[in-house]
Amino acid sequence: MRGFGFAEHGGLDRLAYVEVPEPVPGPGEIRVRIRAAAFNHLDRFTLAGIPGVPIERPHVLGSDGSGVVERLGGGVAGVSVGQRVLLNPGLWDGVCDACRRGEEALCRDYRIVGEHTQGTATEFVVVPARNVHPIPETLSFAEAAAVALVFQTAWRALTTIGGVVTGQRVAIVGAGGGVPTAAVQVAKLLGAQVAVVARSDAKAPATRALGADAFLTIDAEHPLDRVLWQWSEKQGVDVIFDSVGAPTIGRSLRATARAGRVVVIGATAGPTAEIDLRTLFWRQASIRGSTMAGAAEFREVLARILDGRLHAVIDRVFSWEHAADALARFDAPDLFGKIVLTVPP
Repeated sequence: MRGFGFAEHGGLDRLAYVEVPEPVPGPGEIRVRIRAAAFNHLDRFTLAGIPGVPIERPHVLGSDGSGVVERLGGGVAGVSVGQRVLLNPGLWDGVCDACRRGEEALCRDYRIVGEHTQGTATEFVVVPARNVHPIPETLSFAEAAAVALVFQTAWRALTTIGGVVTGQRVAIVGAGGGVPTAAVQVAKLLGAQVAVVARSDAKAPATRALGADAFLTIDAEHPLDRVLWQWSEKQGVDVIFDSVGAPTIGRSLRATARAGRVVVIGATAGPTAEIDLRTLFWRQASIRGSTMAGAAEFREVLARILDGRLHAVIDRVFSWEHAADALARFDAPDLFGKIVLTVPP
């Protein structure tokens, strides 16, 4: 079976079409014929190699995917061959204490399709039946492939971990990527006042169109903590959603309100940050990590996607033969939304 990924870790020059075994569904599993796959920054990290994460090679990239049910494993009910579906890329064991409590995102064996397993940029993917969700004809395969990872990440980070409630101030650090575009929509749906912070105002119109109340630009003379302090009328920000990492975490903390929360969902610009502990305890603030989502959280946010209250933001759709260009697109300064790859039937 042909897929798109790599045989050896490295840069974009290592990308290639690879051959991997065709998966066969076991009991409780479903095989999906992929029609569209979506890429995330995670794919670039997987390509480069993630310390401590062993990756089978050759390796197929892609965590998000949509398509049609092609084969059912034993004991699977509630879905039929030929049905249009999208995949939840989060995998959990279902038997540990966290899973039994309904907190699958805390499963000690939690894995992500395309990182810990073969990915979606290929012909067939096999996942547990609980990871397959029907989609209506009104949702295209490209749109369906663009929502799963980013919206579940934003939903858990802002609801379960961030505790956002109506009227609070929420700041999204970074603009243009798939997760920030989802986070803006989720924060507005929760009734928050939302500011997006970036180094350029080039994406301000598109961001405001998603519902952001403010778009704030930062530079050496106007650092993140200062512009957020001014935006919040010197009260501080209740929840700061930060996926940037090392350059911003310390300043995000300084911009929090009393009992404010900095929710960290990534570290695209570096994993090691320095903070002032005095700010942390005096404001009784917190820095919280969040990854993916549990099964109930996924169903909650998917319901809001399917009823139209949240929607996919797609930067560009690439054809199968231009898969390498899709991964290179992450370096484009005008990137806004998800990068989708169509897979020919």
